[in-house]
Amino acid sequence: KLAGMTGTADTEAAEFRKIYNLDVVVIPTNMPLVRANHSDVIYKTEDEKFRAAVQEIEELNKAGRPVLVGTISIEKSERLSSLLKRKGVPHNVLNAKHHEREADIIAQAGRVGAVTISTNMAGRGTDILLGGNAKFLARAMVDESLDPEAKEKAFQQALEKTLAIVQKEKEKVVQLGGLHVLGTERHEARRIDNQLRGRSGRQGDPGSSRFYLALEDDLLRIFGSERISNIMNRLGIEEDQPIEHGLVTKAIENAQRKVEAHNFEIRKHLLEYDNVMNKQREVVYSQRREVLAGIDLKNSVTEMVEEQAEDLVDLYADEKAHP
Repeated sequence: KLAGMTGTADTEAAEFRKIYNLDVVVIPTNMPLVRANHSDVIYKTEDEKFRAAVQEIEELNKAGRPVLVGTISIEKSERLSSLLKRKGVPHNVLNAKHHEREADIIAQAGRVGAVTISTNMAGRGTDILLGGNAKFLARAMVDESLDPEAKEKAFQQALEKTLAIVQKEKEKVVQLGGLHVLGTERHEARRIDNQLRGRSGRQGDPGSSRFYLALEDDLLRIFGSERISNIMNRLGIEEDQPIEHGLVTKAIENAQRKVEAHNFEIRKHLLEYDNVMNKQREVVYSQRREVLAGIDLKNSVTEMVEEQAEDLVDLYADEKAHP
């Protein structure tokens, strides 16, 4: 039996069925989802988009609301980081450059005023807890030089304090609306956007998400940026003024579907070629197994010798009949 579990397989259901003959079943969430998914906001240029994103991050940070920012590349995450530094907004960057600190950063991404920038934020094996993670905080307060017994005692004392801190912060974060997810670009696959969005609103917690886009983004540049640009020009949209509409979000999702379908065809084509090679591999490896087994090899050799002996007898008889 072959099975798997993920939060984002639904958009790839057709591929699982065609290639692996596997059905995708959507299991309802443990607690009702109350996350507010806002429509995408589109700007003419990338500079305008980043300015608007930084402004929203700055406003939410001043209010004390935690923000998780998603980028599609390390280059973009570092660009956003430098813009936030200029504004004096404290933040953490997750881009696999500081992997030993990443677990701690993710664990505290739900604290009051936390700003976390991440490249391709998937599940990472943990929920972002609103108010922070008490165990991680307590661990940071314990002196590592202590002996195991004293260390455990110090950890339990620290945990009592941190649980109170985390609970207080959680109440404040919930009042502010929970973790806000801000995407700075749409990926080619909806699945990856859903992974980022899914970090907010866990286990019935409040939360929200919004994607900031620009006509210069790769996805929009390839699919329909001219149409949207014409609409923006007709409406007389000025610099730093965005266009926001449910129809635009749907148009972007359609573009993502086209890219997903194209990538699927590439993978399917590759699989068809690989199947030809696989048949050859099956023959070679079956013969290899016979050699390794030894028994089959002996029989094969015996059969081959018998066949050759019969051929020699026939040949000898033929020569005798016709010298």
